[in-house]
Amino acid sequence: MKLPPVILASASVRRAELLREIVAEFQVLPGHAEEFQPEHLSPAEAGLLNAYRKARVIAKKFPDALVIGADTEVVLGRRIFGKPRDLAAAHAMLADLEGREHLVITGVCLIYLRHHQQKLFSVTTRVKFKPLRAEEIAAYLARIHPLDKAGAYAIQDHGDEIAAKIEGSLSNVVGLPVERLREELQLFSR
Repeated sequence: MKLPPVILASASVRRAELLREIVAEFQVLPGHAEEFQPEHLSPAEAGLLNAYRKARVIAKKFPDALVIGADTEVVLGRRIFGKPRDLAAAHAMLADLEGREHLVITGVCLIYLRHHQQKLFSVTTRVKFKPLRAEEIAAYLARIHPLDKAGAYAIQDHGDEIAAKIEGSLSNVVGLPVERLREELQLFSR
């Protein structure tokens, strides 16, 4: 697949690793845009809005590049779990998720401004956590860096300690739905 120059509008090391599976060369330029969680939008819509805002900031500076923005939401019922502010908040998040099924929704935006092309999509994965005791949560949090992760966990880092079942895209839970992204990138192939 021959693509225009690609820019990943994200500071996430995990997203860059996942993108390397399908795009050989790309640049990483974080799309600094304030993330919104408007109450009138569904979690998927909020993820799409935030992904668009991140990609758009970079696309305006680099109109000849295909810019990829992404935003991942961890959702339990109507509650959206963002990135925890501190370790106590991370522990509380995992305590709320333990033993329950939740959704991981990643909104993705592809913008190729010079050719007036844009594609937005979201992917949802169901994740069920094991029942966890407080000491198991503390031990897990001691092994990872939860403060830059939605929901305070990283499925790729000791995820078998907390997750009982995953239905759908594993890469989506990590932060970028590789399978769907590979399909969508075909639209931008030269």
